[in-house]
Amino acid sequence: MRVEAIVLDWAGTAVDFGCFAPVNVFLSIFENAGVPVTLEEARKPMGMLKIDHIRTMLEMPRINEEWKQVHGQAYKEEDVHAMYAEFETKLMESLATYTDPIPHVIDTVATIKSEGIRIGSTTGYTDSMMAVVTKNAEAKGYKPDFLVTPDQVGNVGRPYPYMIFKNMENLGVKSTKQVVKVGDTTSDIQEALNAGVWAVGVIIGSSEMGLTEDEFNALTEEQQQRVIEKTKRIFEDAGAQYTIQTMAELPALLEVINERLGNELVQS
Repeated sequence: MRVEAIVLDWAGTAVDFGCFAPVNVFLSIFENAGVPVTLEEARKPMGMLKIDHIRTMLEMPRINEEWKQVHGQAYKEEDVHAMYAEFETKLMESLATYTDPIPHVIDTVATIKSEGIRIGSTTGYTDSMMAVVTKNAEAKGYKPDFLVTPDQVGNVGRPYPYMIFKNMENLGVKSTKQVVKVGDTTSDIQEALNAGVWAVGVIIGSSEMGLTEDEFNALTEEQQQRVIEKTKRIFEDAGAQYTIQTMAELPALLEVINERLGNELVQS
C-alpha cells in the first residue's frame, strides 16, 4: 500500500504566501462594523468557510462583548450575512493579486505527479472566489487535478471531512490511509483528522506563521527558527502527524509515510 493522492489547501499552502487575501478583508469589515479586531483574532478561524469564519469571530468573547457595547445588542444572523456580503465584494476585488504560487509548490507538484500520485485540493473559498484563484494560479503554473469547495458539499466545509471524501471519490482512491492532506491552518489539520487521512502542516508561508515573504526573509536565521518552531508546535498541538517547513520536503515525507504503510501491511 502506498500514498495515492495528496490533497492540498490553497491560500497559505499552494498560493498567497502568508494567506493575506482574506485576512486583510476580515480586518476591514470588522473595522467598518465599528468593532476593530486584531490580526490574531482574524487568523484564528482561518481555513473555514468564510461565512462560518465571520460567525466564529463574532462568538469570540472579546469581540462578542465589544459588539454588544457598540451596537447595544448581540449580533444577529442578518449582521453575519451583511458582513459576509461586504467580505465577498471586497475579496473579489483583490483576490487575483494574491494568487502567486508559494516557493517550491510548482516543482514539488510536478515531481509528485511524475510518480503517479494525484493532486486534489480543498479550500475555504466559494466557487466564485476559486474561479478567480484557479484561473490566475494556472496562468502562473499551478493546477491540481481536482478541486472541491464548500459549495460542492452543501456548504459544510472544514473542519468537516466531506471535501476530502469528494476528492477521494473523484480521484479513485480506495483507502483514507493512502491520502495525505497538507494545509497551513489548524482547520486543515482538523479536516484531515476527521477524514482519517494523514495530517501535515506546512510552516513557511502559512497563515499560522502569518508573515509575508519579505518579512520572513528579513528575519535573522535565529528569528526564523523561533517562528518555525512556534508554528510547528501549533500544528502538533492540533494533532498533525507531521510538519514540513516547505513543500520541497513533501516528496521525502511521502517516502516515510509509504514505509509506514508497508510496515503496517506486513504486520497485518
